Amino acid sequence: MPSRKTHWEQVYSSKRPEEVSWHQASPKLSLALIEATGLGQATRLLDVGGGASRLVDALLDRGYRQISVLDISAAALDHARTRLGERAGQVRWHEADATAFDLGHEVDIWHDRAVFHFLTDPADRAAYIGRVDRHLSPGGQAIIAAFAPDGPEQCSNLPVMRYNAEALTEILGTRFRLIETRAEQHLTPGGTRQPFLYHRVCRR
Repeated sequence: MPSRKTHWEQVYSSKRPEEVSWHQASPKLSLALIEATGLGQATRLLDVGGGASRLVDALLDRGYRQISVLDISAAALDHARTRLGERAGQVRWHEADATAFDLGHEVDIWHDRAVFHFLTDPADRAAYIGRVDRHLSPGGQAIIAAFAPDGPEQCSNLPVMRYNAEALTEILGTRFRLIETRAEQHLTPGGTRQPFLYHRVCRR
C-alpha cells in the first residue's frame, strides 16, 4: 500500500480540485458552524485537511485573518495558493500529517471536514485526538465532519470510518463536550449523495 502522503499527492496531482468527490463550491455548513462558535473574526482557526478546499476563500471574504490551513499534500496546498493569488500571503500554510504535527501555538477553532473518517487505525485516531488536545485552547471548539452511519464505506479508494454523535464523542473522550450535530447530504460532482454528520465540540 502507498503511504498516506503518496496517496494524496497522487490524487491532487492527477485531478483538479473540482473533480474530487468531496469538493464543495460553497462550504455553507462549515461556515455556519464556525459562526455558531461565537468566537468572532479575530479567532485563531485551523482548517485540517483543508488543502484545496474553498473554505479559506470564504473565511477571508468574511474578514477572518488568523487562518492556518494544514494538509498532507503539497499539491493540494499549491492548488489553494494558486487560486488565492496575493491573498495566499494572509494565510499560514502547513504541509503535514494531521496525526503528527506541531503548530507551536494554540488555536481557538479546529475545523476538519475531510480527515478524521479516513483514520481507520486506532493508533492514528489516538494520535489525531492528541493533536486536537494539544492545539485547541481551553474553551476552544472543534468542528469535525465525518460520514454518517449510512454513508459510504469507502472514499478515494480507501476504507473510512462512519460516526454518529455518540460514537464520535466516545472516541474523543471526556476532555471534549458535544455542543451540537448537524446533518448534510453532500452532492458529489458526479451527482452522488453522501450523508455527513458535522459535530461541534468544546474542549473542557
